[in-house]
Amino acid sequence: MAEAPRPGAPGAVTAPGAPATGRVGGGRAGAGARAVPAWLWAVPPVVVLALVVLYPLALVVQQSLTPENGRGGGAFDAYASVFASHGFREALGTTVWLAVGATVGCLVLGFALALVIAFVPFPGAKGVAKFIDVFLSFPSFLITLALLFIYGTVGMANGVWSDLTGAADGPFHFLATPWGVLLAEVTYFTPFVMRPLLAAFSQLDTAQLEVASSLGARPARIIRRVILPEALPALAAGGSLVLVMCLNEFGIVLFTGAKDVTTLPMLVYGKAILESDYSAACVVAVVNIAISVGLFGLYRVVSKRAGA
Repeated sequence: MAEAPRPGAPGAVTAPGAPATGRVGGGRAGAGARAVPAWLWAVPPVVVLALVVLYPLALVVQQSLTPENGRGGGAFDAYASVFASHGFREALGTTVWLAVGATVGCLVLGFALALVIAFVPFPGAKGVAKFIDVFLSFPSFLITLALLFIYGTVGMANGVWSDLTGAADGPFHFLATPWGVLLAEVTYFTPFVMRPLLAAFSQLDTAQLEVASSLGARPARIIRRVILPEALPALAAGGSLVLVMCLNEFGIVLFTGAKDVTTLPMLVYGKAILESDYSAACVVAVVNIAISVGLFGLYRVVSKRAGA
């Protein structure tokens, strides 16, 4: 008569509900895995974030507090020197008014275009809406390059003018001015306002519009009383995001060739690359970072309230 296999031996069958007696996959390995503290899993991403982001930022702040060329002086002498310079104040003012002006232009243009796409039926409306999503991935210098082909000194507009009038030069030279930078920024950043607006309009109950129209309300009144209140959170979220990005925009200003337009990013570039004044460049960079982080915090608060 064959001997029955021992529990845990090859070929043995464990009864349902009976505790496993094998050593492989036993309870000690599972207990050891569960014994790892949960906070330990956060260490690798925190270390990577510290090395990739926080450490370079700390170096920038440290350099801004270091006297140039090892000369003696206080830690904040570079800040006092930069803040007292006319170039910094002019660059700060130019950055602020360009960012605010571009944001206002994007809000107005984006709201008008989003209204047409969302509420005015026309062939290809869905295709235009999808193109806006694709447009968000375009680099900013690409839009500026396209504007140069149209309104540049030797662009299409000046070429057509010269062909029609016989003049040696055309009248379009605004692209290398602050207004050209403003046009390029409005052109590039408007879809960043339209995207949250289209999402908000897609959730709007069209029955409200039909009721308002049946009561005799004109389109302008419907927009002001029905659509605009629903769009305000999306406008605030998109506008604050555009404001942050315009403050840090570098490629548009560089590619337009506007030599008389100096923003904070351009000032950092000039101090670091052209003048090799790294302390001053880091001071301007710290100011730019502080403004951007503050506005980004405002954007997060606004977008959270808007549900974005």
